[in-house]
Amino acid sequence: MSEGATESRLSELPGDLMMWVLIVSELLVFGAGLAAFLAVRTTDTGGFAEAQDLLDRTAGGINTAVLVTSGLCAALAVRWRRAHRRLGARLWLGAAALLGGLFLWVKAVEYGDKIAAGIGTETHPFFTFYYLLTGFHAAHVAAGIIILGLIAWRDSLNNLETGTAFWHMVDLVWVLLFPVIYLLR
Repeated sequence: MSEGATESRLSELPGDLMMWVLIVSELLVFGAGLAAFLAVRTTDTGGFAEAQDLLDRTAGGINTAVLVTSGLCAALAVRWRRAHRRLGARLWLGAAALLGGLFLWVKAVEYGDKIAAGIGTETHPFFTFYYLLTGFHAAHVAAGIIILGLIAWRDSLNNLETGTAFWHMVDLVWVLLFPVIYLLR
């Protein structure tokens, strides 16, 4: 592929190139975390299964539906902004951010339940990874909510495309974390 063709393909990405560099690097970090989780899991499959049974799969499933719906809201915000409907775009961004807040609330309740039951990072390697991966993800959700607020305020199409690309990365990571941590046996 020629250099011109590469530049042409990169220019077709929505948003800023540096956001895509960040997204790829974050996906690599989460991928490494999941790979480490799966590698350690092979050393104690029974212990990991027992620990996994202490998770609230319903809460994880609710959070999956919440984040996927939030991603839809973010995509609709971009669509509305492309149609020059700024108020509608801002409302969809607000809905995406509110759903992100709901995700964090459900995750906080889930953490609270685990902590109240005496389950911490030292309980079992499964929970070390659980808190590390889901906590790192929750930090990304919180950052994404801030980004959604900023792009609602400075709502150029490029800003919306850039910010929602980050938000979709947050969705994607959860769609990978949920089945591996909560469901995979």
